[in-house]
Amino acid sequence: MSFDLQSRLAERRAAHLYRQRPLLDSPQGPEVVVDGQPLLAFCSNDYLGLANHPEVIRALQRGAEQWGVGGGASHLVIGHSGPHHALEEALAEFTGRPRALLFSTGYMANLAAVTALVGQGDTVLEDRLNHASLLDAGLLSGARFSRYLHNDAASLASRLEKATGNTLVVTDGVFSMDGDLADLPNLCTVAKAKGAWVMVDDAHGFGPLGANGGGIVEQFGLGLDDVQVLVGTLGKAFGTAGAFVAGSEELIETLIQFARPYIYTTSQPPAVACATLKSLELLRSEGWRREHLARLIARFREGAEAIGLALMDSPTPIQPILIGDSERAMKLSALLKARGILVGAIRPPTVPAGSARLRVTLSAAHSEAQLERLLEALAACWPEVRDA
Repeated sequence: MSFDLQSRLAERRAAHLYRQRPLLDSPQGPEVVVDGQPLLAFCSNDYLGLANHPEVIRALQRGAEQWGVGGGASHLVIGHSGPHHALEEALAEFTGRPRALLFSTGYMANLAAVTALVGQGDTVLEDRLNHASLLDAGLLSGARFSRYLHNDAASLASRLEKATGNTLVVTDGVFSMDGDLADLPNLCTVAKAKGAWVMVDDAHGFGPLGANGGGIVEQFGLGLDDVQVLVGTLGKAFGTAGAFVAGSEELIETLIQFARPYIYTTSQPPAVACATLKSLELLRSEGWRREHLARLIARFREGAEAIGLALMDSPTPIQPILIGDSERAMKLSALLKARGILVGAIRPPTVPAGSARLRVTLSAAHSEAQLERLLEALAACWPEVRDA
């Protein structure tokens, strides 16, 4: 008996679900070179345009000169360098929490937090549309795992009635494929009434949301009492790499002692932490980036609705155009690419069957003229897909 990998791959191709990696031949930015072709890109999560910022680059270079390249070991052995510690302190201050803990990736941060907090005899309740890393964490924890209806506090309340042991409610802050916001005030109220903790992965909220870029928790005016576990990633609006968990002194010490993805992983390069300290400074001080981004979002929604495109309820830089059929979504993406514009088609299993879409993501680095170019291309290409 052998693994029939060929058949699995053939089935995925036939269903228009086969994925291929575009080869980026340039730095991140609105104008990129992909597979040798110059393109105007609307598919990066570099929401504030910091991934190729000259000051962030210089901070990385200086960090490498002072601290070398590799982390060398796990944080608990000899891999916890001065820049890592300084970044944790800065992130704690930024989020208004006593402590923050640095991770090498967002996937690891989510696995670490959930599996360290709940296990056999406990309960983890998750939004149906949560990111794959959160769902995997819930399943791997060994706790009783259940998913409530998307953004539905009543559905969560009914599941909380059946919860046993320590109960953790887990949600994205901004849902990465729909761009909508978690109804945190109501979810937190329901959870608090049952003594459950709330964990929010605000990977896509930090930077674009909140008066100071502090994300969805800042936007809703919630505190440590409401959201006990706050996760953020650094590879999106921060423009660098890695992730963090912010919370109480006891939470962070618990993760250091019990979170296997933290304990058994080499630390990120210290120079990356140096770069992130600079990008955090820019995120906080240059509010014009959020203001410009908000104007682009409003203009895109106005223009897309005028074309007759089906948008989703998103006030964020993530602006999905709902197509439905995977083949038609791929066709629209290809037509845009032929006009020099790159927008990724998102298909099942990343999104539910029948909800294939183009996921437009906007950045503060985009100009108004570049956005108009996207709208003009959509106006030209959409009838060909709509009427097919």
